[in-house]
Amino acid sequence: MPAATLIKFEQFAVDVANKVHDLFGANDTIKAILTNSAPNVSTGAVYADITQIAAGNGYTTGGIDIQNDSTETPGGTVNLTAVDCVWTGGPAAMATFRYVVLYNDTPTSPLKPLIGYYDYGGAGVTVGIGETFTLNFPTPPSPFMTIT
Repeated sequence: MPAATLIKFEQFAVDVANKVHDLFGANDTIKAILTNSAPNVSTGAVYADITQIAAGNGYTTGGIDIQNDSTETPGGTVNLTAVDCVWTGGPAAMATFRYVVLYNDTPTSPLKPLIGYYDYGGAGVTVGIGETFTLNFPTPPSPFMTIT
């Protein structure tokens, strides 16, 4: 499956400016959830704005912790890294999804703000019994997102 590009929600920039996220180091927990409904970059703001696929068969509502971390490089650039996330289908196929959405699970206000999503295009992704889908992040220290 081809690599997808992170598409940031517009609200994410506002939330960074308003100190909603504490993304330096590993202070806040970022999770990845699956949906088959197209996220809206201009109106999507919080976790509740996303309709996740049905739980079960290898998918847990609320998603997977991406074990994010970040470091600063000279000049004030912050690089965010993560570990790969793997979903395994079974005992039946997982519900079809097209998008993997990243959100911050730590803040209580706003409730679980959205960060961005990956679009895997086409008719979506189906993970059969025993099959896996891996959200591949660059190997640290390479970042999946840079804030300058």
